[in-house]
Amino acid sequence: MMDWTDRHCRFFHRLLTRRALLYTEMLTTGAVIHGDRARLMGFSPAEHPVALQLGGSAPQALAACARIGEDFGYDEINLNVGCPSDRVQEGRFGACLMAEPEHVGDCIAAMKASVSVPVTVKCRIGVDDQDPEEALDALTGAVAAARVDAVIVHARKAWLQGLSPRENRDVPPLDYDRVHRLKAAHPDLTIVLNGGVGSIEQARSILGELDGMMLGRAAYQDPWLLLAVDPVFFGEQPPVESARAAAEALIPYIEQEVARGVRPHAITRHVIGLFQGVPGARAFRRHLATAAVKPGADAQVLIDALALMPKAGHALSAVAAA
Repeated sequence: MMDWTDRHCRFFHRLLTRRALLYTEMLTTGAVIHGDRARLMGFSPAEHPVALQLGGSAPQALAACARIGEDFGYDEINLNVGCPSDRVQEGRFGACLMAEPEHVGDCIAAMKASVSVPVTVKCRIGVDDQDPEEALDALTGAVAAARVDAVIVHARKAWLQGLSPRENRDVPPLDYDRVHRLKAAHPDLTIVLNGGVGSIEQARSILGELDGMMLGRAAYQDPWLLLAVDPVFFGEQPPVESARAAAEALIPYIEQEVARGVRPHAITRHVIGLFQGVPGARAFRRHLATAAVKPGADAQVLIDALALMPKAGHALSAVAAA
């Protein structure tokens, strides 16, 4: 989710669900240690609960970044051992670390020793020619011994040789049963499933004995489905009654950020899919995409885009989303 789940995206998603745990885009240890931390890691208090996702392979650097994240106020620190991009492999982090389970365990142990907030790991079921039974068991055993707080499993392999990062999101077959077997083998460990889940109803149907479900691109591309999270999984009403109400609630935030020098497109680009499949959505998207990048653009861009939506298109309730 690099370049997707930035602070503006997370603020918008929080308008749709109070209870879902939000994750940052992956930040490398080098960026955290040497970069502009306020820009990279700053977030609104309204985003809580929110987790910092790190990419790296040096235990002490990860420990230092975990401490920095805790000092910033993040509720969880997550180590990404699932990203298959070439740049990530060259830096010896992401999915290639599936081949080094004991080293990942050392990384988690160093992070756990440095912070009091939960430390979690996100992984694949294996990479390349690894046997998913052996690979996932080895990684889980190593991080469990390091007292990891949760294992989030993207339920497909990553092919580091032969597939692009984009293809790695869709081509390797999903194996949800493998994740359920992992949970059966580790009943006391929090196991969360990720990968290929396109709706709240699907998430509910395959959850079973698992402890949670992570939505990535589905939640980004069709953010209105987040309206169902609170009522379906927590028995609570969502923060707003409709997709339109969520967009209207975002307007003061855009006004605030524009006053700070943020271009409105940096925020409205995350709202593009809000009315996916609803009459008028194309005009809504087109207006946001063209008007928000113009000089002098402000929150009026979203107000005008909403005016293009027919009233019937605003009733995307949590019940409909479920």
